[in-house]
Amino acid sequence: MNAGQTHAAVRAVLFDRDGTLVEDVPYNADPALVRAMPGAREALDQLRLHGVRTGVVTNQSGVGRGLLTVARLRAVNARIDELLGRFSTWQVCPHRPDEGCACRKPRPGLVLAACAALDVRPVETVVIGDTGADVDAARAAGARAVLVPNPVTRPDEIDAAPAVADNLVAAVRLALSSGAPV
Repeated sequence: MNAGQTHAAVRAVLFDRDGTLVEDVPYNADPALVRAMPGAREALDQLRLHGVRTGVVTNQSGVGRGLLTVARLRAVNARIDELLGRFSTWQVCPHRPDEGCACRKPRPGLVLAACAALDVRPVETVVIGDTGADVDAARAAGARAVLVPNPVTRPDEIDAAPAVADNLVAAVRLALSSGAPV
């Protein structure tokens, strides 16, 4: 950020689902397997206390691969809403990686759709995720990004991220402080 440059106020925070909000269970079709990541509820409660809108942007290629149905996906997402509180928007890419859709992260489609659903501009939005694809989708949409690494996050993704936090609570604090660079 250049001297004197300020960020727009944060009006929305979008989260990646698997490995960020909840433990990653590949192609999860069972709501009973949903486990919140440490600090997820506290982080979301802080955002909601500040009137910040929340949403989820998630690639779910298991649908396109025929490994889970849309109904099972919705059941898993409903369980996440039960555990963490309702999100204002869920934006899901059901496509396989080889389909070339505009929504699959690292493309900006999910972030832009979430911003439209929440009636916020990308510049007023922070995306929190655990991979470079989450960061790249945010950047491509014109939003800010915070990476919360987990054991499968690659070192090059950490090095390339504009902002890195140790956990979700720290990521939300960074987002609320407008300290998340573009």
